[in-house]
Amino acid sequence: MTLIVMATIGVALLLQEDAANARSTFALGMIVGPSAAYQVKAWNLKTQSVIHFGIMLVTVLLAMYLSGWFALGNAMDYLQVLGIFLMVGAALWLLFYLIFGELQPRFSFKQVSS
Repeated sequence: MTLIVMATIGVALLLQEDAANARSTFALGMIVGPSAAYQVKAWNLKTQSVIHFGIMLVTVLLAMYLSGWFALGNAMDYLQVLGIFLMVGAALWLLFYLIFGELQPRFSFKQVSS
């Protein structure tokens, strides 16, 4: 759903001839959209993570290669970008796991039954 909303905003920005913000909005949608995998309650964390990683591999890594932000002259350059993608992704996954899987449940207020 997030991707649809961001795509709609991106199209609106394109129609207003704001290509730079339209590209940024599309990119943000591609990055945030796959996080919807974590909303599927029927999946365990491993399944959610694998599906999210697969979507990010196809969307974000491809966007990194096509963005022009990295010099891609040889195979080693492509491997370095892949390494950046994997390291940043692993760090963010761990950070959000610690926040939402460990810290937040400890500090959540539990409803007391009367």
